[in-house]
Amino acid sequence: MPPAPLDGVTRGWRDLLARVNAQLRALAAHPARSVVLLPYAQLMPLAARLWAAQCPDGFAPRFETTRNWAARVGWFAPGPHDLTFDHGRDLLTAAVLLDGAGLAAQRALLAGPLVEQATQLGQIAASLPPALRPDWAEQARAALPPVGDGPLALEAAVGRIAIAWAGNSDYATDVLFAPRVVDALDALLIVPGLLPDPLTETLAEHYFEKAVLLNVQSDTPPGHIALHACADAEDEAERAAACVLRHIDAGRVPVALVAGDRVLTRRVNALLAERGVRAGEALRDETGWKLSTTHAAAQLMAALRASAPRASTDEVLDWLKVAPAFDAQPQRGLERRLRRDAVRGWPQAALLTADQALTQQIEALRAPMSAARPLADWLAALRTLLQGCGLWPLLVADVAGNAVIDALGLNDEALADWRDWPVAQRRMGLAEFTRWVGDALEAASFRPPHPADAQVVVLPMAQLLGRPFAALVLPGADEQRLPAAPEPPGPWSAAQRQALRLPTREDLREAQAAAWALALRVPQVDVLWRHADDNGEPLLPSPLVQSLQLQELAALGTEARAARFIQIHPTQRPQPRGDALPTQPLSASGYEMLRACPYRFFALRQLGLAEEGELDVDIDKRDWGNWLHDTLRGFHEALRDAPDADRLALIDAAAEAATEGLGPSLEPGEFMPFAVAWPTLRDAYLQWLAKHEASGARFKLAEESIDTQRGPLRLKGQIDRIDDVQDGAALLIDYKTEPLTRTRERVKAGNEDTQLPFYALLSGADAPRAAYLNLSERETPSLNELPDLPELAAQLYEGMAHDLAQIAVGEPLPALGEGSVCDWCDARGLCRKDFWSQG
Repeated sequence: MPPAPLDGVTRGWRDLLARVNAQLRALAAHPARSVVLLPYAQLMPLAARLWAAQCPDGFAPRFETTRNWAARVGWFAPGPHDLTFDHGRDLLTAAVLLDGAGLAAQRALLAGPLVEQATQLGQIAASLPPALRPDWAEQARAALPPVGDGPLALEAAVGRIAIAWAGNSDYATDVLFAPRVVDALDALLIVPGLLPDPLTETLAEHYFEKAVLLNVQSDTPPGHIALHACADAEDEAERAAACVLRHIDAGRVPVALVAGDRVLTRRVNALLAERGVRAGEALRDETGWKLSTTHAAAQLMAALRASAPRASTDEVLDWLKVAPAFDAQPQRGLERRLRRDAVRGWPQAALLTADQALTQQIEALRAPMSAARPLADWLAALRTLLQGCGLWPLLVADVAGNAVIDALGLNDEALADWRDWPVAQRRMGLAEFTRWVGDALEAASFRPPHPADAQVVVLPMAQLLGRPFAALVLPGADEQRLPAAPEPPGPWSAAQRQALRLPTREDLREAQAAAWALALRVPQVDVLWRHADDNGEPLLPSPLVQSLQLQELAALGTEARAARFIQIHPTQRPQPRGDALPTQPLSASGYEMLRACPYRFFALRQLGLAEEGELDVDIDKRDWGNWLHDTLRGFHEALRDAPDADRLALIDAAAEAATEGLGPSLEPGEFMPFAVAWPTLRDAYLQWLAKHEASGARFKLAEESIDTQRGPLRLKGQIDRIDDVQDGAALLIDYKTEPLTRTRERVKAGNEDTQLPFYALLSGADAPRAAYLNLSERETPSLNELPDLPELAAQLYEGMAHDLAQIAVGEPLPALGEGSVCDWCDARGLCRKDFWSQG
């Protein structure tokens, strides 16, 4: 005997089945030749079980949905251009239809909207007997605006193609109108759902002598309703999961978890899985989630994206990490090298590493994925690629992987069908094929295996009809996710929706209200919403919730999460010793790091810790500076070899060579913001250079790398440029692309800037001079010489020797946590500055 809280739903079923039995007798219908048509498949086993308990003797009617019934009484094979409600197949048909309508140039843009509109119209067309569809299509075309050449011409054309496609297709449910099916049926008893179904309405008319409409009736009173206002999405997910767990602990099972927002529901499912309530075990998810979000789909898409001719290095590395055929150690070595050299595009990476076995293995797998071909050949090539990289066995062994194989038709039988289908013979390139695969996986849903007796059932609110639940948890009850009148899908106006027989806003409002009423009749109900979205946009509760609040029909929910008391353990500032680690060779940037924060020097220089470089990044100010260094070096070296050459031509050639040095992965236009500023800076620099040379200065060296011993110190660095000046001294120049005011601050008396004094020590010249050459895009080039260089160099040397000596005897290297250096320090996560004790 079912538990008391379920008696209301059970009484409703018993009453319904008693009426079914009475109608069968009134129609003199044999139960085995009768069908009870249910609104959705989840009610079928429940109805059969309750009938067997209520009428244990004799025959039982067949409890069916329209889809199950059609599949049982007939076999259907779609025609070459039929609408099939299979998104991947329909996308290909849409492309052919658009080509035939003279819209081949807009195929990529319009195929998706065409399938979307045809799918919605197809539900209406499928509800009509085939003989009546031409009349419906004619009426539907009359409801659309005429095709013209205005701004809505494409939309009008897509609408008409969608109507023609839906109106001229055959459907699997057409068999239900066949005379043999009608003759074989004694009675058709229809149990409607919450939203009007055109097909069941038409069947009721078609079987008018045998059809009876039976509504599910329930006398269940409203349950205990608790309202939970949450701070944000994460708070809402946590509280929803806690409510579900509280019901389970109290024995109130099964629990209905309403899926109104799939992202929120996925998060709730993940939190429940952490507590042992997992999908496929104690949780049954009847809504599923996008197949494209599964790990299996991500693995397949990684292989496809890595096969593109202009694939990025990141895309290829992503593929290597998920494919078992590639050895891990060579992968790491390849990745380190490519990140170190910032090689963004795989074509350039393949050239640089062509001698490596791993690169040869990758290119051997990528090579067959280049030429255009029909879909069946692409799918066969994709399967070969997956087998070659070791992903195919993983897909075959995984439930979601099998769903991916089925959605794309990668098995032998499906590949044969693709080859026989005329629409699939159109040749396409890899980019179009990749889009098709992504769209097909995005449109497909993955539902994990359903456990027989689940404690939690995830379902849409509309499928609460006739379902016995002890408790219900409804997250996402805000004004956006639970509107009183949902927005009808598609581009049609209200008048067009009526003419096309599509559900109107009023239909959706009534269905939403009916589903909401069913939800409130569950014995224990928790309704949750958030005050704000992740973007900070404030949210109100749903109008349905506000109505409950105004009528005082619900109570404030209590916190279901258990409070935890956590002992605070403040983090102390680290003070490591570096005497056991190398401190030399010392560079200017390394010593500047030591002065700014000793711990930073310890972590990044002595330990050698560093973040892996990003590959797919935009050109920034640092890249501009490096490009400028390369351009000026190339220019001055060329000018030194040909002093009478045209300087403008030389510097332009050097700039072009420097741009080529950025690599083939540089996207067109990516360097444009800096290239626009270059001609002005170039001309200003040439004018400055003429004046500089007129003072007796001559270029000597550029980008000079020096590694030298100065007493106990080993110094290492690279000087941007060395000029010989008139008095015989060496002029050490460091380029700066920063604002001129900042450069002038560097050379002010008393400033602690160390770079130019370090250059002086590094050069070993007897009496050098040093200056910053400011090359800001918005300023005239200017040389800013540092005064008192010998004295500053001597002070710097003394300071470096003292600091390294202190490290050598074990002086701690504390994290200072002061100044702006902490804002961009790579070691901030190591020193834990944000968690230091304030005491």
